[in-house]
Amino acid sequence: MGNTAVLVIDVVKDFTDPAGKVPHPQAADIVPRIDAFVRAARGRGAVIIWVIDSHRPGKPDWELENVRAHCEAGTPGVELAPPLAPLPEDYVITKRRYSAFVGTDLDLILRDNHIDTLVLTGTKTNVCIRATAQDAFEHNYHVIVPRECVSTDKPHLHEANLEDIDKYMGRVLSQDEALARLDESEGAP
Repeated sequence: MGNTAVLVIDVVKDFTDPAGKVPHPQAADIVPRIDAFVRAARGRGAVIIWVIDSHRPGKPDWELENVRAHCEAGTPGVELAPPLAPLPEDYVITKRRYSAFVGTDLDLILRDNHIDTLVLTGTKTNVCIRATAQDAFEHNYHVIVPRECVSTDKPHLHEANLEDIDKYMGRVLSQDEALARLDESEGAP
């Protein structure tokens, strides 16, 4: 394994805060685990990329025409769940579709940083995590999903999508196993 980036996908108040537009308690539950994982990964040299779902108010938006209103730009709903906060060396990208690759410069950021492995954290396992995992695989990136650092509000969909990701798109590991992989990659070219 070579250079690694950790993507923190949609860990924003609309999903994590009970006052958000589409919260689920499982999203709030993973915040402290993601915070600890990001700190540990950053200490091991991983690039950290914060991915924020953000839709333009009053403008046409295919996703919002087909799902419930959420993550409107300029509202508290698109703010990261505390205590999550980017550092100056991190990247922050906004997206308007499920996959972090669609309509963003994510692939360019990854290539500029010589990244070959993505660790996906965040919510929802069956929507944005899965879509990003599939696109990452299609773009020839190795995919790792730390089981304790992703969530959805439907346990059966969570498990089914983790099973599919592990079988077809990458590896689903414990957060400790994922960090151990980062340790292995430190000496990699």
